[in-house]
Amino acid sequence: MSTKLGNYNEERKGYYKVLVGLLLLTAVTFIQPHMFLENMNLGIQLFIGVIKAYLILAYYMHLKGETQIIWFGGFSLFIVSIFFIIVIGFDVANFQYMDESHITSQHMDAPAASHH
Repeated sequence: MSTKLGNYNEERKGYYKVLVGLLLLTAVTFIQPHMFLENMNLGIQLFIGVIKAYLILAYYMHLKGETQIIWFGGFSLFIVSIFFIIVIGFDVANFQYMDESHITSQHMDAPAASHH
């Protein structure tokens, strides 16, 4: 009976460590854009999100030892990423209306000429 209780206490300590890790990563997510590496916000935020997702999947959803599920999920993510890159590549290469875009227009700050 004491071994079951001992295993439970060890498992619970592990869950608390993961919880503290997730809370610290969440704090870094909020602090990072204002404190350090301001020019790399997107990459750092995505990296932190991937780490948090892994911790949740591995420990709270008990997928830590499920290698087949992890490989299938990684492969699916890879396929979706390739598809996304191809679609975005075609979209950027064939972007029309460059002069009318509010994002890429060169004369955005110029005052509009009034026609009477």
